[in-house]
Order: sequence, then structure tokens, then C-alpha cells
Amino acid sequence: MSLFKEISKNEHEQVIYCYDKISGLKAIIAIHNTMLGPSLGGCRMLSYDNDDEALIDVLRLSRGMTYKASIAGLNLGGGKSVIINNPKTINTRALFKTFGKFVQSLGGRYITAEDVGTTVDDMEAVHTETNFVTGLKYELGGSGNPAPVTAFGVYHGMKASIKKLTGNDSLTKKRITIQGLGHVGFNLIKYLMAEKAIIIASDINHDNIRKTINSYPSIQIIQHDMIYRTESDIFAPCALGGVINDNTIPYLKCAIIAGCANNILEDEDKHATQLYNKNILYAPDFVISAGGLINVANELEGYNKNKALKQTEKIFDTVYKIFTISSKNHVNTLTTAKTLALSRINKIKSKKIFINNAV
Repeated sequence: MSLFKEISKNEHEQVIYCYDKISGLKAIIAIHNTMLGPSLGGCRMLSYDNDDEALIDVLRLSRGMTYKASIAGLNLGGGKSVIINNPKTINTRALFKTFGKFVQSLGGRYITAEDVGTTVDDMEAVHTETNFVTGLKYELGGSGNPAPVTAFGVYHGMKASIKKLTGNDSLTKKRITIQGLGHVGFNLIKYLMAEKAIIIASDINHDNIRKTINSYPSIQIIQHDMIYRTESDIFAPCALGGVINDNTIPYLKCAIIAGCANNILEDEDKHATQLYNKNILYAPDFVISAGGLINVANELEGYNKNKALKQTEKIFDTVYKIFTISSKNHVNTLTTAKTLALSRINKIKSKKIFINNAV
């Protein structure tokens, strides 16, 4: 793989490879765009099959964070990091302290947070080496795990979606299929149960299934590969990305796709168009999942939970606006959302160019 060819595809500003023999750290930090402010995005730890797979993942994730921050109205750029390790076998404090040193070396161009495979405790270890970290414990001035606020935003995005489809934002008696019962998927259930939605779920992790059944015994659990074939009003992918693809789209029996997983579409342009042509309403993942970013961004100014929740509620308005523009212009919702996100970035870019030329 040509590194510069990959990073130039979407004009990433910087890619940093991090290695430390003693701690076993192998990580990549990708900074996509800092036009609106310093890049902020979580640190994901996965057992990637190879280094190229990790690079492609971090590049896509960091670009998504640029869109997410912009469309959420945050003065932040897009960044992300991945640690190439199995979180079940290698998860030491020394590894995250070493990662924190690399984050510190960037001088604030990248601010990290927890993500898939990492925890609040891991971010505390990072914090021993740098202040450029969010998602910390309350006692450290942080907001804790951002998953509950992410779920809150997804819930409001679902309500906007169902309103677009039916004219009413009620989720009562709506069939909702959830793929993935991790932190966000599990927290999402609370809001859906409060509206008496009918919930069908799947997960490959038996511990997640057991926890969910113990807390919500009325939920129907189905086999993982059946989630695509199950009829529903809303399908919520809340695990890893790429699940909407050539293999799964023919089986979909949902009216709406609205979930928190990053990069839900394996091939963005192709699959967004296919969903549009099948009359499946797609709430772009970087819009509907912005609650977590909004939450940790509030830590930078002194965390206020009520403020974070109020900002997250606006995801309803943003999602509904995207649907309205999409219908009016006969363009798929992903293209519409990207256009809105980039328009804000380009406006700031034009102002900066004007100021620089004036000086």
C-alpha cells in the first residue's frame, strides 16, 4: 500500500506511527482536518489482521470525526487513533501511559478519548502523561463513559427518522432491531423501553447478551446473522462498521437505518445510493452518533451534563433537516450530510484565507 496515496485520497493532514518495544505499543494516530480546531477522536484498540487494515480504519474514522464535529457545530477537527493489540490479552497501564506520551508530543493537535476496546481507566493512564485526553472519570474533572450520551443522541435521531417516515416521532410499538449490545446499544434500550418500542437484538458477545437479558427480559434475542433478515421499522447497527454492504443490503427488511456504529456503509457512495433507491431512510452515522463527541467536547470547557444533553437533543433537528434537504434535492442522505458538514468547514477556511491575505 502507498501511504501517501491513501492519506491524500481525503486530504489527511498528518499520520503518526507510534511504536514502543517495552510496553508493546503499536499505534497509528490520524489527523484528518484541523480547520475548525484541534482534532478530537477516540482511541480504538483492536486485533487487526494486518497493518494496512488498521491504517484504512483509522483514516476512515478520523475523516468521519471531521464531519461529525462540523455538523454538530463544534469548533473541533477530526482525528482518531488505533492501537493494534487484542484488548482481551494485552491491556496494560504501561501501554496507555506510553500512548499518552505520543499524544503529548503532538502539542494539542490531537485530543484522545475512549473508543471500542478502551475504557475510562485506560484514559486515566493516558492522562498521567498528557492533558490532551477526554472521557475521564468524574473525580478527574471528566464526564465518564460517553456511551450513555451517544445512546441519547441515537434515540433522538431515531425519533427524527420515524417522524420523517410517519409524521409522528413516537416510537411506541415500533419494531427496532439492534445489532450490538455493547455500551451504546445497551444504553439505547433504556430510552426505547420507556417509549414501549418492540426490541429485537443480537450480539456475538455472550456476556453482552446475558447482561441485556438480565436487565431487560422482554427483549427478543436472535442469532447474529438473522438481524439483517428481520423485519423492522428501524435497524440500528451499534457494533463495528461496514455492515451495510453488497452481501447484506439484499436481505434488509427495515424502513430506516439509524445506529451508532462508525462507517456503517462499507462503500459510502455506492451503498448510500442503493439504500436511497430501495427507499430505506438512512440517518448518517456521523450525525446520529455525535452525542459522545459532544459530551467529551464539553470537558474542554468544564463539564456540564445538562449543557451536553441539551446540545445532543439537537441531533433530532439536524437529522430531520438532512432528510428534508435530501427529499427536496433528490439526493441521498449521506451526500446531503457531507455537503452540510463541508460547507461549514469551507466557510471558516474562506474567512481564514481572507484574513491571512488582508494581513
